[in-house]
Amino acid sequence: MAKPEKKSAAGLLSAIRSLPKRERQTVLLGLVKDRNLRRDLIDLATIEERRNEPSRPFREYLKNRNV
Repeated sequence: MAKPEKKSAAGLLSAIRSLPKRERQTVLLGLVKDRNLRRDLIDLATIEERRNEPSRPFREYLKNRNV
């Protein structure tokens, strides 16, 4: 059985998808206008875009980063 928060999130996502385009845009714009939610959305989009990229050790990242 799915956790209650997963059911709620799935229901909310379904509700947003079912809105008329103009209302859906209003909801999404509200998310983007909120600084903290916008950062979360950017982080999640970046994670999704890079999901299939190979990982590398953290020490290697530190060695090669531009500081």
